[in-house]
Amino acid sequence: MSIPPETDWAVLHHAHGRASDVPGHLAALAGADPVARRAAVSSLTGSVYHQGTRWPASAHVVAPLVALVDTPTTPDRTVVLQVLHAVAIGDRGDEELPFDQVRAFAEADRVGPSDEEAVLHVLFEQDEPDVDAVADVADAVVLRWAAAAYRAAERHAGVFLRWLRDADPAVAAHAAALLVWFPRVPGLAGALADVPCGAHEARASAHLALAHLPGPLGSRELASLTASSTSADEAVRVTAAVALAHRCGTALPDEALTVLAHAYERDIAAAVPGWDRSLRGQVALAVHRLGLAHITTARTAG
Repeated sequence: MSIPPETDWAVLHHAHGRASDVPGHLAALAGADPVARRAAVSSLTGSVYHQGTRWPASAHVVAPLVALVDTPTTPDRTVVLQVLHAVAIGDRGDEELPFDQVRAFAEADRVGPSDEEAVLHVLFEQDEPDVDAVADVADAVVLRWAAAAYRAAERHAGVFLRWLRDADPAVAAHAAALLVWFPRVPGLAGALADVPCGAHEARASAHLALAHLPGPLGSRELASLTASSTSADEAVRVTAAVALAHRCGTALPDEALTVLAHAYERDIAAAVPGWDRSLRGQVALAVHRLGLAHITTARTAG
């Protein structure tokens, strides 16, 4: 993988100063040495995604990370995809879904390049940083960097769609968990519904993404979820029921309601790759949306 020559990393900043070290870390991610790859992941997450904060260099890291994941011979593609997710989305959790980027980044629009330069000057060029001097714009500037990273990733959403059918099921699962943050991607709901039934990890992740997309689902997506609620795979079956609970409310099919009721009374060990909330937590959230009384009735009937 080659680093775009137009990127002048020496003029960009990350959490620890100039980003001149970034090309080396990106190159190490494609290398054969597993120790060097782990070190590169640690260095990148500690610099362009430092405790959730993005920096001017963060948006420029997106394209090389996408290229790495999109190259089948790249080692640890799922790990690289997790780094990409962190850079693009930050620490946002699924409680912020469906995601509205206009609302989320509105405050970033009140600052500009001069405010960004002022914050960087205070942080990296003053011997005794006068943080108070930029206190009124600092948060908005940080949000501006986050918005730039998000929008850089959004430009590659078509590639993420292709990853839904990747030969590596973990890559496909993490791709679904990333795509849910880009709801404006044309054809997203249909692509999630079409994830192959045999790819259980990816299918379960796609179900959770369908659960959290904005707007109504079409008949194609609802039919796919309904069919999956009878799957022999527990994670596929339960996530389909969770998605139907989110999208249909108390009008969800009886089969899905029964699956959800049974899952609610058990300690589910399964997890869905790409999602921080456990499958047990996803079930609890769906039950909360339906109302406990509705689940109790379903358990009694079952």
